[in-house]
Amino acid sequence: MRASRLISLVLLLQSRETMTAAELARELEVSERTVYRDVLALSAAGVPVYADRGRAGGYRLLGGYRTRLTGLSRDEAEALFLAGLPGPAGDMGLADAVAAAELKVLAALPPSLRDAPARTGQRFHLDVPGWFRESTPPPRLAELAGAVWRDRAVELRYRRGDREVTRTLAPYGLVLKNGVWYLVGRVGDGWRTYRVDRVVDVEVGAERFDRDERFDLGAYWREQAAAFLRDLLRDRVTVRLGPAGLRVLRHLVDAPFVYEEAVAAAGRPDGQGRLVLRLPVESVDVAYGQLLALGPEVEVLAPVELRARFAEAARRAAALYADPPQDAGPPRGADPSPDAGPPGDGPSGDAGQR
Repeated sequence: MRASRLISLVLLLQSRETMTAAELARELEVSERTVYRDVLALSAAGVPVYADRGRAGGYRLLGGYRTRLTGLSRDEAEALFLAGLPGPAGDMGLADAVAAAELKVLAALPPSLRDAPARTGQRFHLDVPGWFRESTPPPRLAELAGAVWRDRAVELRYRRGDREVTRTLAPYGLVLKNGVWYLVGRVGDGWRTYRVDRVVDVEVGAERFDRDERFDLGAYWREQAAAFLRDLLRDRVTVRLGPAGLRVLRHLVDAPFVYEEAVAAAGRPDGQGRLVLRLPVESVDVAYGQLLALGPEVEVLAPVELRARFAEAARRAAALYADPPQDAGPPRGADPSPDAGPPGDGPSGDAGQR
């Protein structure tokens, strides 16, 4: 455990040049006292790490010192190649760069770990697009990815509804969600998100923009995605469900927090184990389609118009099943001919036995 941490400390200093004890402690998830002891251990082992004093000081490696990529465990090596799965990287025009990087990493690995890429490819495949979606990347994705990498401002021609608009922005990052690419950019003092497949044209500027290094793309996306879902769910329906209905409902709602928050606010179940939930939904029409899948496991209490639609659906279903089916035809696989012989007679039955 400590050996792995010491290697991580050296690699952090190698990649970031100077880091304070507090920064190293946060990255390594240890105390600052542990960082001090680790630095002493590295110095004793001959690693040229030293401390700069003062406000801008910190730990650094002697100029030019580089460590080879050794000390990787098998799990770490295989995870490294898992990060380079083809697909998204190829969509952004980085397939050659990823392949070259993998070759360099592979050359630096000890012989015992050089089967890592083969083992990873045999065991994992990333198929990003959702079902019934085309996997063709958006036409302007590679250009936008290049601008993101090089911190170049872009001017977009963007399709919004039935018209096109032009926007100039600083492209901070790309997000792939359920097979759809999104561009996150800074426009003035605010942040905007654009679907890449709606970008009609891109003009990449020659000048670099000043990137705000404090911007956290992952945190921004999580916050925006949650806000989008909450804003989308503008209506409310009240339902009563038993244990079976609750189990199915979890898989029907638009977001996990919808189910979790509704159940948490419901209180105790009644004597039959049923809960009354108030669910946020996109619309009454959408709720009708979703809740109909629960059949008799749900009772709609409100709004009145939705309850009336379910009552009508129940009456129609009851009428369909009131009598035995008429003119349904013979069961599947049965021969409708009254003269049909037993199975095995004729050419299809025992011809192969003669």
